[in-house]
Amino acid sequence: MHESYDLDQMMELVRERKFRALREILTEMNEVDIAEFLDELEVDQEILVFRLLPKAMAAEVFAYLEEDQEKLIGALSDKELREVLDELYLDDTVDLIEDLPANLVSRILRNTDASTRSQINQLLNYPKDSAGSLMTTEFVYLHPNNTVEESFARIRKVGLDKETVYTCYVTDNRVLQGVVTVKRLLMSAYETKISDIMETNILSVTTHEDKEEVAQMFSKYDLTALPVVDAEDRLVGIITVDDAMDVMEEEATEDIEKMAAILPTDKPYFQTGVVETWKHRIPWLLLLMISATFTGTILGFFEEALAANAALTLFIPMLMDTGGNSGGQASVTIIRAMSLGDVEFADWLRVIWKELRVAFLCAVTLGVVVFGKVILVDRKTPTVALVVALTIFVTIVIAKLVGCTLPMLAKRLGFDPAVMASPFITTVVDALSLLVYFAIATRILGL
Repeated sequence: MHESYDLDQMMELVRERKFRALREILTEMNEVDIAEFLDELEVDQEILVFRLLPKAMAAEVFAYLEEDQEKLIGALSDKELREVLDELYLDDTVDLIEDLPANLVSRILRNTDASTRSQINQLLNYPKDSAGSLMTTEFVYLHPNNTVEESFARIRKVGLDKETVYTCYVTDNRVLQGVVTVKRLLMSAYETKISDIMETNILSVTTHEDKEEVAQMFSKYDLTALPVVDAEDRLVGIITVDDAMDVMEEEATEDIEKMAAILPTDKPYFQTGVVETWKHRIPWLLLLMISATFTGTILGFFEEALAANAALTLFIPMLMDTGGNSGGQASVTIIRAMSLGDVEFADWLRVIWKELRVAFLCAVTLGVVVFGKVILVDRKTPTVALVVALTIFVTIVIAKLVGCTLPMLAKRLGFDPAVMASPFITTVVDALSLLVYFAIATRILGL
């Protein structure tokens, strides 16, 4: 809630049903702040307050509501629903429909005109992760033979209901010819033809382009809008920066969940039930628990060696944690680099060479420190300290290599690299670190 508005005061106005005073406050607020305020209300109160909003503002607020869109649709009359839908941008309507049950989708489609229904159905037919599913068909297009004056007249006529008017697209028989900004129009003489001032070196994407790659283009080229064309270069829609930001947020959330060994969900935290949350978390926990039995098997195999030199047991947690942390650092770095397009599978030799050098520096530093720690703090013999230090050295090198190669291999095989993040890599490195530990201890200590 914006700091200039008193939430408690507004809640009090709702309870006392002083809707005229509340309406005056709401009309001065930002739509995002109003949506946050509505989310704090009970459903019946939320419906009452939503009906206070002016038509255009109501549509904007509706697009920002996170939890109660479905309940509002059920509560609004057909006339009220039609007014909201008329003001919503088409891509927001499509996003809404994708998450609603069939009965509410039917009601929404009944309350839209034939042209809008046709466009909605067209957008819904594109693959979910494609540019076509992300785009809006509400954009301003100009003809190359029109003058600046004629173009301004067209913008004034059709621009009110468009997603953006700051960037206009130049088409001839629907084929994308160029792009011109309103700034360029303002700086040009009225009699100038659009073809003389349009930019012809255009960045565009096809309808089936992956939406994550599209979002990366916004970041790379600092775009505010991006045209979407079909196989014949006909302009079919545009993607705006706010939609690209939504994709970036979704992908970041999905990667974070996968890196934490959770199956991704697109629902807000409080909208996800306990059982559903359990379903998203338990598969990875079961898999990781079963895979972790390898470490128990290794410990059982070397049980006699541990009994002969019980001091070795003290350092197992430190070795496993250090290995897991080292592998996790490398994997997260590479996953991020791949998501930004900085690293491809073809770079695997360069990546390994860099990580080897980093691993060597880290391994030498930690090896020296742990050697001193085992002697000075843990009061163990130099021989035991040497075993632990060498194990740390080898474990870090292995962990860094595993951490940087597994995500790239996953991407090469068509999997999301995020699944190879910390939990999975930690399990692999734990087992390898124990094998290294006992191999070195057996050789040096003669176990």
